[in-house]
Amino acid sequence: MKPARILAIAGSDSGGGAGIQADIKTITLLGGYAMTAVTGITAQNTRGVQAVEPVSPDLVLAQIDSVREDIGIDAIKIGMLGSEELVKKLVAYLEDIDVPIVFDPVMVATSGATLASEETITGFHEMMKKTTIVTPNLPELARLTWSQPRTPLAMEREAKRLARDSGCAVLAKGGHLKDRLITDILIDKTGATHRWRNPRIDTRHSHGTGCTLSSAIATGLGQGLGLLDATTRGRSFVRAALKAAPGLGGGNGPMGFHDIGQFWP
Repeated sequence: MKPARILAIAGSDSGGGAGIQADIKTITLLGGYAMTAVTGITAQNTRGVQAVEPVSPDLVLAQIDSVREDIGIDAIKIGMLGSEELVKKLVAYLEDIDVPIVFDPVMVATSGATLASEETITGFHEMMKKTTIVTPNLPELARLTWSQPRTPLAMEREAKRLARDSGCAVLAKGGHLKDRLITDILIDKTGATHRWRNPRIDTRHSHGTGCTLSSAIATGLGQGLGLLDATTRGRSFVRAALKAAPGLGGGNGPMGFHDIGQFWP
């Protein structure tokens, strides 16, 4: 049986904790076949991002064409895009693609480095209309909805508004709230609400959580799972990777994949 073919459209993280590198690890461990379209190259480590250089939009689309025409695509994960021009071209390109699309609206790296301009973020609203689900963390949700949600209730309210306005499902991630229990809220296209609450995992090694979760959901959708099941499995995978973190680097270190089996069924 052939594996689900998952295309990750995202930036490269030289430190290996996030971006394309995290996508490949996640997709592979969950049984998918990982393909990539690199949107930008970063020089970064656990302490921060030292340099960013975008890949031209035409080359990004050429990468997608290359794998699409030969290998095929069962689902797409979109991460860092980096430029308004790429967002516009990718929105137009996706008109002809009929597979599940998971959009992680990357705006700021965990270290605090800005990875999307205001113009690029404006284009995200058009991107969401082409996607199956968007997965913002709390700061991203705030910028997408021009709001300041500070409680799970406010987060849910803004997620519902974003789902209604964009026409796609929204997974609002509550890790930036200071509560002891982390609340994540999924609003599907019908407006139905699903909630998860789990104890916070106390670790500074959380680099790449958003990339990993969105890739895990895309893999599940590409494998034929429903949105709720794909999200539930993806969250469990991220929590296992957090527990398996190898403790690398002096800053916000990567999660663990090589020893994830001790925490992952």
